[in-house]
Amino acid sequence: MNDLSTLPRTGMEPDGADSIESGKRLIRLSSDKGSSLAERLANQFYRLTWRTPLHNMRLKGKYPLKLLAAPKDEILGDARAGKAIRAGFFLFRGQKHPIAEIDFTAISPEPFAHYVHSFRWLRDLAQAATREQGAPVAESITRAWLDTHAEKPSEPAWRADNAGWRMLFWTAHAPLILSSSDLVYRSLVLTCIARTARHLDRSADKAPVGLPRLAAWCGVVATGLLLPGGEPRRIFGESGLKRAIESTFYSDGGMISRSPLDQLQGIEALSMVAAAYDAMREEVPAFLTETLNQTVAALLGLAHGDGGLSSWQGAGAIAAKHVESVIAASHVRTRPLRQARDWGYQRIAAGSTVMLVDAAPPPVGRLASAGCASTGAIEISDGADRLIVNCGGAYMTGAMMPDEIAQGLRTTAAHSTLTLDDSNSTATVPDGTLGKGVTEVELHRQELENGSRIELSHDGYVRRYGYIHRRLLLLSGDGKDIRGEDMLLPAQQRRRKPAAAPYVLRFHLAPQVDASLTADGQGALLRIDMGALWQFRCGSGELAIEDSVWVDGDGRPHASKQIVVSAMAEPGGNSLGWLLKRVG
Repeated sequence: MNDLSTLPRTGMEPDGADSIESGKRLIRLSSDKGSSLAERLANQFYRLTWRTPLHNMRLKGKYPLKLLAAPKDEILGDARAGKAIRAGFFLFRGQKHPIAEIDFTAISPEPFAHYVHSFRWLRDLAQAATREQGAPVAESITRAWLDTHAEKPSEPAWRADNAGWRMLFWTAHAPLILSSSDLVYRSLVLTCIARTARHLDRSADKAPVGLPRLAAWCGVVATGLLLPGGEPRRIFGESGLKRAIESTFYSDGGMISRSPLDQLQGIEALSMVAAAYDAMREEVPAFLTETLNQTVAALLGLAHGDGGLSSWQGAGAIAAKHVESVIAASHVRTRPLRQARDWGYQRIAAGSTVMLVDAAPPPVGRLASAGCASTGAIEISDGADRLIVNCGGAYMTGAMMPDEIAQGLRTTAAHSTLTLDDSNSTATVPDGTLGKGVTEVELHRQELENGSRIELSHDGYVRRYGYIHRRLLLLSGDGKDIRGEDMLLPAQQRRRKPAAAPYVLRFHLAPQVDASLTADGQGALLRIDMGALWQFRCGSGELAIEDSVWVDGDGRPHASKQIVVSAMAEPGGNSLGWLLKRVG
């Protein structure tokens, strides 16, 4: 992993960082060795020591009388969820959880447990209440949590990532949890902050690589800044945070999990740490500023014309308002990254059209919490209107998204690309990880006088069927003409001889797009509600319009349609051309 601190940044991309290299062929190999047996055993043993008097002794030390400052949390919370907290229940992904009935020793499911133990809900409460209104509510919940977890570290409450986030939210929203006149309670909160900081000193590097480890080290740095006498921890934490950044982000600024949601939360954590420096009137380290610049550019590379994020690797379509809030909190102004060489997403924009392409293997299994078999998929928007999308939302399980449906949203068929013989290009595993499939992607991108051209191929179907899937995409200079060709070609070095097999080409449509077949059955008119008119044409195959689903950033499914083109792959190879044209 390249050291991000060596990349110069000035608020815009470094020279050449986002240049399109004509004829560049990129090959990525995706190996997944995971943690070694020795590492897993060592981490398990360490967690067992939390129950021992030895670990409790390690957490003892000087206890602070106050925080030195309360950083400003500039990211907007969910006002609806905040109002629900004031009314006595947590509202999480469409489901109400009465606060009075919560057993803080056994919260489920895991995403909701993270919401509670990380104290992310403080941001929502702050959005919906003044300090005077919110402090009694926050104090009541915090007291209940402390009664259960203050003295006895246990998972998941004291898991490194939850503890790291909790330090960020406790310090940023200290006015909500430390306004009490009860000195015993205040002392208990401050003592727990100090104990958690010592716990993170020892556990941050043991957190899973990626966003969990990044959040843990952010908690170390924040407490080093905001607790009295924290200078040694701050220096130690900055070193650890720098290592975590190097293992969390690719050299182009993209998160190794390839998830837009993780990318957004990574920027959020780094921005909250930067706010702690600002609160202490300390200069933000150069490596942190540089990383924020690069990660924001990568995130913007996945934004549509409406400002919201596209749907990849289990994330729903995160709304523009939240994206804008996180970017504003980062204080970064930059252009979208067009060609993410390592993160693997390609962005083409012309006229009012934006086309986004997944041009890389899925993340390795140990990094994916809801990994998707989406290699080669596309999303397209026209101005503020989305046209072609992926279903998204596999990570957003909750009251509105049952687990069995979420599993289906991880499949290749839930993405706008080709599916061979009703199988996934990369196997999806029920635990959320990914199995065998795409290991190599070859990419060739060119910027032409009359538009942009991308050609990519992947080997996800070689082992089972002997076919390479190659996709050619052309976007005209005015953005009104998109031409594509999907090819299934015999692999040159193959163990299995290709045989005839059915395949399907899918284009999932945004909910506001109405589709109707043309008279000849080889095309469809796509009417964007209160927007443009597009025409789809295919050169061969059998075309149909079928039901689909699209998941928003809150995990809420919306009924939609999809264009489906069915054909048969032949042993000698074949291709299917298609066209999307703006006609009104």
